[in-house]
Amino acid sequence: MSENPSADPSHDPSHDPSASGTVYLIGAGPGDPDLLTVKAARLLSSADVIVYDRLVSDAVMDLVPSTAPRIYAGKASKNHSMPQPDINALLVTLAQEHKTVVRLKGGDPFIFGRGSEEAIHLAENDVAFQIVPGISAASGCSAYLGVPLTHRGLATGVRYVTGHTQEEELDLDWENLADPDTTLVVYMGLANLGAISDRLIAAGLSPDTPIAAVERGTTPQQRHCISTLKNAVVDVTKAELGPPCLIVIGKVASIAGTLQWWQPGD
Repeated sequence: MSENPSADPSHDPSHDPSASGTVYLIGAGPGDPDLLTVKAARLLSSADVIVYDRLVSDAVMDLVPSTAPRIYAGKASKNHSMPQPDINALLVTLAQEHKTVVRLKGGDPFIFGRGSEEAIHLAENDVAFQIVPGISAASGCSAYLGVPLTHRGLATGVRYVTGHTQEEELDLDWENLADPDTTLVVYMGLANLGAISDRLIAAGLSPDTPIAAVERGTTPQQRHCISTLKNAVVDVTKAELGPPCLIVIGKVASIAGTLQWWQPGD
């Protein structure tokens, strides 16, 4: 690998785009390796180099060939191991040196995964790439908890939002989000759960609206808490849930106990 992985090859007059390899932006799913797509598993087995995120489970990483170098590019709140511009540049550089570059992301790369930002940078630098969708954290974690995201008579739609932004305060359309007939799935919302609950209640959503919080869904470490909007902070704190945690808000969360089909270790 180049001694300067952050260098931009587009500024190198000797760079020949036609000689570049392909970068595969792969969704690793929510954690259970059995949820990988066939294409994702095939590309993992033939990868020349892997750039992976924090939310890719150990079980998925165990499928990576021992001969393939692994480059960690994980991000936690206010703690980025590698800034996004450096990751973008690294992928371009790796494509010059390898035929099959795998960029592995938890869930789906196009759902709060910055996959589109990386794809745009690759396109701007004439690097071939492919998008390999993955089972999203929303669909995977909710299914393993037995919570349908839509259900006749309970939810006619579903919305995904981020519970974490670079700004100090979440600037979301609370009036529209506070819809009792819509399931609201919040990514990265654990730290702001109190503010999210308060704003939704203030916007008109019932304080008794069911809520499900799932930590490390689909993995042997999966834990969860079922509560209501008004009691969510107290109950989730008491349950000692930590990140990564997905939050499902809406009447569908009341079904969790009825459809509990999976236990960690199954």
